[in-house]
Amino acid sequence: MDDMQSQTQVDVVIDESIINIPAHRHREIGTKRSSSPVLARFHAGYFRISLSFCGQALLWKTIAEPTGASFAPRRLLSMFPSKAFALLWSIALFILVTLSLLYILRCFFYFRMVKAEFLHHVGVNYLFAPWISWLLLLQSAPFLAPKTFPYMVLWWVFIIPVVALDVKIYGQWFTKGKRFLSTVANPTSQLSVIGNLVGARAAAEMGWKESAMCMFSLGMAHYLVLFVTLYQRFSGSDRLPAMLRPVFFLFFAAPSMASLAWDSISGNFDTPSKMLFFLSLFLFTSLIFRPTLFKKSMKRFNVAWWAYSFPLTSLALASSEYAEEVNGEIAHGLMLVLSSLSVLVSLALTAFTALHTSMLLPDNDPIFLSAPNNLQSSASKGK
Repeated sequence: MDDMQSQTQVDVVIDESIINIPAHRHREIGTKRSSSPVLARFHAGYFRISLSFCGQALLWKTIAEPTGASFAPRRLLSMFPSKAFALLWSIALFILVTLSLLYILRCFFYFRMVKAEFLHHVGVNYLFAPWISWLLLLQSAPFLAPKTFPYMVLWWVFIIPVVALDVKIYGQWFTKGKRFLSTVANPTSQLSVIGNLVGARAAAEMGWKESAMCMFSLGMAHYLVLFVTLYQRFSGSDRLPAMLRPVFFLFFAAPSMASLAWDSISGNFDTPSKMLFFLSLFLFTSLIFRPTLFKKSMKRFNVAWWAYSFPLTSLALASSEYAEEVNGEIAHGLMLVLSSLSVLVSLALTAFTALHTSMLLPDNDPIFLSAPNNLQSSASKGK
């Protein structure tokens, strides 16, 4: 009887490592976790942090650009010191490089876990996050002009993985149909759309209008499909554990980035950009008036909290371009409120992360607790 109880306890500990790992590999993975727990528990979801800092770098670069606005606070923000911006950009670069190196090591030492993440209906979407971060950092680089050769080369380096992931994800949606999409679709699926839109904006900044239109069309076509699918089952957040509900903020991140991408493609913040901005503003308002949706996720700190930051930053970026186009006090006031909120949320998350470093790498991360039981077999057949 004692032996049976001891064996049961061992099984419970092993199950917390990661889902979808074959039973005969549990012992080996448990040994690896004890020798390198950071790499075993680290996953692409931690690139939420780099998304936040890279987005902030782009926001402050946009705000600091000279403007002819008569709104006094906007003129004050445009006086943001260049050295302070360079420091912010350097911090974002350091965080992104550190996370990238950790994930490369994870791919080398824990390839089976990376494969399980690739087959996971939530984890696979965060594989877009590092490339989105690099594209944002590229657009905010203080020393690299968009039409230079290094910029163009780096755009190709960062956009090819995005397109490769598109082929994998969108190909499954197309060939397996509505039933498969309704099973795996969740708010993090919008990261694939955001990756295409960020790439489109970067291409438009280089003057590559055709490439920008290609990426924009690909992103928006699938955004419409995804938006309808998620909107029809918005109240059914059972596909995600409570700790991951901050990712619902991605609902307004996608249209915000779409408005920015179309602004760069068309050359001005015209009617389509304004419509997308108003949509993102409406979705943002709808979410903040439902605080009970996030009540359970806020009881204990988790890295998922960083999902609040990047969508707010993208909305602030869109409001900045809108204020520049309209040049009215209400528009500039809205930009000031959203930008301030984005900065405050990022600072608060940085402070919480520094104070709760012991909770950054939990054994039972919610990303790996939300997969349907048949996900492994479905993904295997898709491959």
